[in-house]
Amino acid sequence: MINDASANTQPTYYEEVQRKGYTRRDFIGFATMMAAFIGLEKSAIGQVVKALETKPRVPVIWLHFQECTCCSESFIRSSHPIVADILLDKISLDYTETLMAASGFQAEEAMKNTMTKYKGEYILCVEGSVPTGADGVYCMIGGKTSLQILEEAAAGAKAVIAWGSCASNGCVQSAKPNPTNATPIHKLLKGNIPLIKVPGCPPIGEVMAGVIVHLVTFGKIPELDRIGRPKAFYSKRVHDSCYRRPYYDAGLYVESFDDENAKKGYCLYKVGCKGPSTYNACGVMKWNNGTSYPIQSGHPCIGCSEENFWDNGRLYERGSAFSGFGIESSADTLGKVALGATGTAIAAHAIATNVRKHKLIFSLEKEGKQSEKELEE
Repeated sequence: MINDASANTQPTYYEEVQRKGYTRRDFIGFATMMAAFIGLEKSAIGQVVKALETKPRVPVIWLHFQECTCCSESFIRSSHPIVADILLDKISLDYTETLMAASGFQAEEAMKNTMTKYKGEYILCVEGSVPTGADGVYCMIGGKTSLQILEEAAAGAKAVIAWGSCASNGCVQSAKPNPTNATPIHKLLKGNIPLIKVPGCPPIGEVMAGVIVHLVTFGKIPELDRIGRPKAFYSKRVHDSCYRRPYYDAGLYVESFDDENAKKGYCLYKVGCKGPSTYNACGVMKWNNGTSYPIQSGHPCIGCSEENFWDNGRLYERGSAFSGFGIESSADTLGKVALGATGTAIAAHAIATNVRKHKLIFSLEKEGKQSEKELEE
């Protein structure tokens, strides 16, 4: 559990909302949106509101290693201004190389002070993979390797969040031949520190905000799937919520990006879409204030929230068939399969019926012969 030991020195989130000039309506709207995103019932909105009103901000150290900063970019471009203006601005001022005003000695001192003052209370956010090759010389900050910084910061953290695919699964840096020996965070952490993976290249800003709001509201990490991702956002395949799914079921596919089928918005599976094997909330939450997502923009899903996605085949070649109707199925094919299954079932039923009849006749004949023998005696 994340305690409130810093209550006497840190303002609450609602106090920061007021200080920034947002109205009570803005605040309630934000709390409602976050409650919906993290999968809470309507009756739980009050719980989120109360937590943000009464709990002090959680100290956060946000580290950057081998990455492109797209996770931070995604966060600050969330559809709701409070995400960037309050959550990001106020939780990350403890330490983040990208957004903090301080630099050099002052920046490193800020991180050291947070680690000392809030030991066991702060959240460690990590953006980027850690290079362990050549003794870590590929990514050094303040004379320390990324691995050294990670180990020092994680030692006193209450929980660790791996932002994006670089931190969660290594992303392109760890793709073969992986010259820097780029390594995801979970393979380097020591001890039993709770870890939340929020993969994506980048992850959706509202997903990132939802994870933080869950931590603030309930004081613990959200329920995770088998590889450490929050189930609220990674429990369904992109394929299951895709508006092009009916075309897949009907056997209507884009064959090339410039054909008529592409203009008609048919399924992108044949041109490499990994939606059927990718778990993410893209099709539901979308990007840019819920405007669109890659598939809606005409580009196939590349499966960026899955492990080793860069090495799982070429991006624009379809994957192998998976359980379901099958990639080559058409309405006629499905009809034939269904008809064949029906015919097989009818034949099996007929055979079973004849067997039962044969057994009954044999039994009656046996009983009849036995009765005749008894009468003769």
